[in-house]
This record gives sequence, C-alpha cells and structure tokens, in this order.
Amino acid sequence: MNAKLISFVSSFGLLLTAAIWGFGFVVVKDSLDYVGAFYLVALRYTLASLVMAVIIAKRWKKFNRSYLKHGILTGCFLGLGYISQTVGCAFTTAGKNAFLTTIYVILIPFFTWIFFHHRPRTHVFIAAIMSVTGIGLLALGTGDTAGVNKGDIFTLICGIFYALHIIFTERYNAKGDDTLLLTNIQFIVSTILAWSTAWIFDGKFTPSILTDSRILISIIYLGLFATMICFCLQNIGLKYVKSSLASLFLSFESVFGVLFSSIFLHESLTPRMLAGCILIFAAVLLAERKE
Repeated sequence: MNAKLISFVSSFGLLLTAAIWGFGFVVVKDSLDYVGAFYLVALRYTLASLVMAVIIAKRWKKFNRSYLKHGILTGCFLGLGYISQTVGCAFTTAGKNAFLTTIYVILIPFFTWIFFHHRPRTHVFIAAIMSVTGIGLLALGTGDTAGVNKGDIFTLICGIFYALHIIFTERYNAKGDDTLLLTNIQFIVSTILAWSTAWIFDGKFTPSILTDSRILISIIYLGLFATMICFCLQNIGLKYVKSSLASLFLSFESVFGVLFSSIFLHESLTPRMLAGCILIFAAVLLAERKE
C-alpha cells in the first residue's frame, strides 16, 4: 500500500471517527432518559476497558509505575471530561453539547502556554474571541435551552478536561509511552472514577436496566464504537496524517453532532444559533492553523 493510499484511508478513518462521535451525542441524549449520566459513563468505559485489555493483552507486559502515574493523571482528565459532557447533555440539546465541546481546540494553545510556556500566536487569540462570541450566540436559543444553562456550563467544563487530557497524553506519547496501553489505562481509570461517584449523584444502580435492549445497544455503541474503536482510529490516523489536517477532520464531530441531532432528535436551530455554530467552527479552524 503506497503512502498516498495510506494517507487517504487514515483520513477517512478520522472523518469516520468524527461521524461516530457526532452520532454519539444523539445516543447519549436518548440514553439519559433511562440511565443516569455517571452510570452511562461507567458502563461504556467498563465495556471499552475490558475489550481493549483483551485485544492488547501482550502490551501490558510494559506496564510499570510510570504508566500508572501517567494513566491516572490523563485518565482522570478523560473521565471527568466525559462525565461533565454527559451531565451537560442531560440539560442542554445534543447539538449545543456537540458544538460547545469543541472549545477544547481553542483551550489547548492557552494551556500549553500556561504549563509549558509556549505562547500562542496572534490568530489563536482572535480564534478565542470568535469562539466566545459564537458561544454567546449559540446560548441565546429558544425554549427550554435559551440562555446559558447548567448544561452549557458543564459542557464547557468538559472542554477544559479534554484539553488537559490531549496535552498531557501527547506529552507522554512523545516521551515514549505505548499509546494503546496508555489509552487502555485511561479507560480503566475513567471506569473506576465513574463507578466510584455514580452512587452519590445517580443513586443506587439498577442492574435490571441492562435487560433493556435499547440500553444494551446504546452501551455497545458508546463503549465499543464511540470509545474504543474511535480512539484506535484516532491514534492510527494521527500516525499517518499531519496533525493540522487530522484535527480538522476530527473537529467535524460538532457538525455531525448538530446534523444527527436535527435528523433523529428533531432539534431545531434558530438563525442566531446557526450563526453561533458557524462562528465556533470557524474559530476551531483558525485555532488549528499552524502558519
């Protein structure tokens, strides 16, 4: 297989990842009618952790104290990000949840500046202003989700954790960590974090919900496709596609999120909200510009 074909297949894999994640917002929104946010995260990560551990069993020979430290830190960021996003989805629309999540793209350069003293270029500051303006327009919707509600706030918080997760995962990968092993550890940490807190916020777990075929299908989709497979596609894609182009493909998650939410959940966008989505997406593209 030549380099161009590999690049094309990898690019398609990244776009597929964005589509799977985009539809994931619809699945999460629907599932929250039947299971609490914390238990939903716990169940999807339990499945992803177990299946991936079996697939990469041989890689666990590399496990040591360093992997444990790196995995706990990045796993907490990942778990808190998904919990915040899922809780946020319970109180806002899936479409808004999808677009507000992309704030992590804007935050990454600023966090890199804070932690590693790499000052963002001017266009990143412009992108930040565009993004904040877009968030304001998107939040001024109509009906129950009009204004900045707690769902929007939780979603923005999830963007902070996602940014931290990406920054430190990239740093540990650069130091030589096995990407798939570190990812599996992150899944396990996220699983433990979700299960250990779910009873506090969601109450007692009811095992009988797992007999509901609708819930089972949702968990399989979120655990195997939107978590395990997507992370593998993302990691492979980043190996063969330039990071600037890869991040562009992945950012289409927000576009797919709004598209699928409109089709399957019949969520509507006012012209003002649509303008906010366009402005946020433009800010994401500008922030990813490398020149």
